[in-house]
Amino acid sequence: MRVSLTDRCNFDCVYCHNEGLGDTRGPMAPRDHEMSTDDVVRFFEVAREFDVDSVKFTGGEPLLRQDVEEIIRRTPDEMEVSITTNGAMLPGRAPALVDAGPERVNISQDALDEETFKEVTQAGAYDAVMDGIDAVLDAGLAPVKLNMVVFERTAGYVPEMVDHVAERGGLRLQLIEYMPEIAGHPEWAIDIDRVHDWLEDQATRVEQREMHDRTRYWVTPDGSEKDGTELTDGSGDIDESEARMVEIVDPVENPTFCANCHRVRVTHEGYLKGCLNRNDDLRPMGEMTRDRIREAFQETVANRVPFYGEYMVRDDDGGWVVNKKYVGGFDNESTTDTDAVVEDVFAKNQ
Repeated sequence: MRVSLTDRCNFDCVYCHNEGLGDTRGPMAPRDHEMSTDDVVRFFEVAREFDVDSVKFTGGEPLLRQDVEEIIRRTPDEMEVSITTNGAMLPGRAPALVDAGPERVNISQDALDEETFKEVTQAGAYDAVMDGIDAVLDAGLAPVKLNMVVFERTAGYVPEMVDHVAERGGLRLQLIEYMPEIAGHPEWAIDIDRVHDWLEDQATRVEQREMHDRTRYWVTPDGSEKDGTELTDGSGDIDESEARMVEIVDPVENPTFCANCHRVRVTHEGYLKGCLNRNDDLRPMGEMTRDRIREAFQETVANRVPFYGEYMVRDDDGGWVVNKKYVGGFDNESTTDTDAVVEDVFAKNQ
């Protein structure tokens, strides 16, 4: 599951799609429509009944909520917890955050260049983010995964970022394909296959993950990948003291990616959705009683479909169009409340 704790953010990244909801942000102060601490925890307790085993906290910027550490501590022990943050508040929050017990922290870092970083994020927080990465590592949580959205303004920094991760212990890199279908500006997109090809030439080992059929590349700082030697720890696994992991997330027009997705998303307002790219499948959890949570969760999972390849299909000209089967919304009866929130979200995205 991906759970958005807030749509508030202290950055204004040019590529942001706010977990597929568009720009719904308002003032930085806490707002009444965000799920409460108890609501979030109650949802997790119900989700565990269905063997959900991991949760990633997102936003907006989740650290704008002062209860993040409490939520992490109260998450069921059987669930692996991670959090995605822009990192600007980590210099002061890292010790308490790590002490709360997340398994991983992802930090957005789109360029190792202060001016480009400021241009992309619309925030002058480059030094704070770099200090935040150090703060998490110093607090004892490793590896830290750096998230880099790859598009026109950042693609040229990919080799530098890969070298940065390869040369420094405790870091991983996740290269995320820019998604023009929900962020707009299709002219910003780049050919992600070129990044795959370049990384394959650099890597000592290439792996495929079951989740999304993602590709992982293992790189080293000293060029040892060129001698054909696999760097393992004796068990067949890559030794991360010698090699670093770079992973590509490439969902755009990718039916294989969508067919291997098993994510459920929760909005900051307490709606469930089965796909990042869709807002016509939002389901409310109402007052968030256990019965209503169960009902909404089961409906969401039962009606999940791959976005590319089923919800979106090729037309006679090779373009992507909505499958007529899904025109009009849910397969099951839509509730008045859900219709209203869908119309509201679409209106905001316009």
